[in-house]
Amino acid sequence: MNDGVQVIVPREVPLGGPRAMTVRRTLPARERSFVGAWCFVDHYGPDDVAESGGMDVAPHPHCGLATVSWLFSGEVEHRDSLGTVAVVRPGEVNLMTAGRGISHSEVSTAGTSVIHGAQLWLVLPEAVADVDPRFEHHEPEVLAVAPGVRAQVFVGSMWGSTSPVRVESPLVGAEVVLEAGSAVHVPVAEGFEVSVLVDTGSVTLEGRDLARAELGVVPAWRQPGPVLLVAGPHGARVLVLAGEPFGEDVVMWWNFIGRSHEEVAQAREQWEAETGGEAEDAGTGGGGAGRFGRVEGYAGPVSRIPAPALPGVRLKARGNRETSGFSGAEANAMS
Repeated sequence: MNDGVQVIVPREVPLGGPRAMTVRRTLPARERSFVGAWCFVDHYGPDDVAESGGMDVAPHPHCGLATVSWLFSGEVEHRDSLGTVAVVRPGEVNLMTAGRGISHSEVSTAGTSVIHGAQLWLVLPEAVADVDPRFEHHEPEVLAVAPGVRAQVFVGSMWGSTSPVRVESPLVGAEVVLEAGSAVHVPVAEGFEVSVLVDTGSVTLEGRDLARAELGVVPAWRQPGPVLLVAGPHGARVLVLAGEPFGEDVVMWWNFIGRSHEEVAQAREQWEAETGGEAEDAGTGGGGAGRFGRVEGYAGPVSRIPAPALPGVRLKARGNRETSGFSGAEANAMS
């Protein structure tokens, strides 16, 4: 940390299934668990699908969280146990609230030659962690927010634009594209924590340099309001992820978020019990009629992603502490 701006360098992680693609993960990190309710940030691509095979994440479960999918290039087909079939495209957002439980698959479309985007999670407050699952899609307007700067607000409200997708905590998410040397004050609400993920180019955040794929974080105590973002000599494209500090401790392991080791262990047992703990015939989709349901129409090399074994120790809770650590098992989360 320097002058109150924290820089989190990504680590490379394989993302789910037999055709695992590599992503760059900045949250969760040893030095920070959340920015607002944003608890998981994966950045991937641009990947040549002819070489990488693209994205093919078989049916898998979630609970206690919401997923936010945002693309820069390519297309991804989403299928879930609500019966949703939707394609996310660049400049559009898919928000899936898992609540008490859902399962879904993610596959890049046949017409995708380059896949490039971000997969994000939101932790749900305990009071609404068991809400009914839901899926929402939105195409935010492109805004001219300063000379040489345009933005799309895909979650929350900023620059007079409000996304209709429903979230359970005060927060905002936006793509911001800056021409070389341009600058903008990002008008987040007072008291928000603010983070900036650099997709292309470079920026300075409150005077601190950020390179591609790094996540810069301005704590609420350091800058309770708008923050200054300045593009480098080649311009930049970034995601702004901000929110009111999340004040609860949670247990986050694999694809589940709960409040205790026992709650997460129960979710794992239920996912495995719904399919007998073994893969079904390919093409039938994972899950059954239980808590996480069944994904219809997925056709891939396996029908579901089985839950990994729990570690031989109790899972530790994490909270909104910059020095909070996490175990290697907890870092196994997949989208």
